[in-house]
Amino acid sequence: MKPEDLVRPEILALKAYPVPSSDGMVKLDAMENPYTLPENLRREFAAVLARVDVNRYPTPSPQKLRDAIAKRMNVPAGMEVLLGNGSDELIAMLITALARPGATLMYPSPTFVMYSMGATFSGMRAVAVPLRDDFTLDADAFIARMQVEKPALVFLAYPNNPTGVLYPENDLLKILKASTGLVVIDEAYHVFAGKSFLPRLAEFDNLVVIRTVSKLGLAGIRLGYLVGRPEWVAQLDKVRPPYNVSVLTQTAALFMLERLDVLEEQAARIVSERKSLGENLKALKDVTVFPSQANFFLIRVPDADRAYAALKQQNVLVRNLNPGIRNCLRVTVGTPDENRILVTALREALS
Repeated sequence: MKPEDLVRPEILALKAYPVPSSDGMVKLDAMENPYTLPENLRREFAAVLARVDVNRYPTPSPQKLRDAIAKRMNVPAGMEVLLGNGSDELIAMLITALARPGATLMYPSPTFVMYSMGATFSGMRAVAVPLRDDFTLDADAFIARMQVEKPALVFLAYPNNPTGVLYPENDLLKILKASTGLVVIDEAYHVFAGKSFLPRLAEFDNLVVIRTVSKLGLAGIRLGYLVGRPEWVAQLDKVRPPYNVSVLTQTAALFMLERLDVLEEQAARIVSERKSLGENLKALKDVTVFPSQANFFLIRVPDADRAYAALKQQNVLVRNLNPGIRNCLRVTVGTPDENRILVTALREALS
């Protein structure tokens, strides 16, 4: 017997989420914070982790960590926090909970691929509404399609990945008011955009916000959090796998939340570097740079496959989005040295 005999056809048709090897590369493909922790903090961090009882299961839904997130991230009073193994797991939990037979999930496109993959995994119908050619959101067209499809679940990345565009707040408010389903605002890159819908949660009974600490500088611990009304969190918690946040992740998150200023200072450096990198990329011949409020840029080049291969030969790893987004690469904002290497290598790749 072969897998083809038993595996669902829609799963057979999928490709696994691509994660290329980055050994020996200038790694600018995954929107990570390029800065490590200061050496003295690393030693203190290691000592704290060394005291963890790894022989015991973690606290299933750690109140201490949820309270710390609520306090440090300014979660509005009356809202609850739900934890996940990265925001990917929270997306899967949302889809699983709302995937009634015949239910529809909707999102602007292109956007984070895990929305559509999650729909495929659950058997939920996915409706992708194209963005404009410049990757801005046509809110009226989205609402018109929403009124036809009546989605149970809407995902809006704010800013969007992989485009970096921060949709106008009023456009998202229009969608929220028009939606008869749950609207999820994905704020994975909020620290770089300086905009959030957390303060507006109390205004809408169909809104939840999801975030991750990955882009802030803790990608390795895999922690995401969802904020919403208690009635939503209570239902979503039912599909949360037991012990889904490891004891090491809980300990690391609590440690760093007490030292959040270190990560926020690094984020400020990334925002500063984003400005100079954007200007240097725009100065390259035949490169179109789309505006970004995240920690990466979407760029269009004459031949993305050729440019990607040439960059890889120079040990620079970026994300090739061709052919899904025609001739586009996504490049992470790195350290000043990494950004200089990228611009030099890209100039060479395009010559």
